[in-house]
Amino acid sequence: MEVRIRLQKAGKASNKAYNYRVVAMAGKEGRDGRTLDILGYYDPAKKSYFQLKKDKITAWVAKGAQMSDTVRSLMKKAK
Repeated sequence: MEVRIRLQKAGKASNKAYNYRVVAMAGKEGRDGRTLDILGYYDPAKKSYFQLKKDKITAWVAKGAQMSDTVRSLMKKAK
């Protein structure tokens, strides 16, 4: 099973004030599919408002999970 570390939409759709969870999920799952683990969150409206559980992310990557481009850039900002 291919695992991806990606963003999952959360928040209110009425005023388009979305925020995102950073999650590990099966590669075949859609954006709102079943998650394996929640690894952090990100709010793009507040430019630098994100929190990542770096130890969990590195553990998933060690198991073979692939990060999306956005999550990869957030990890670079977190270091």
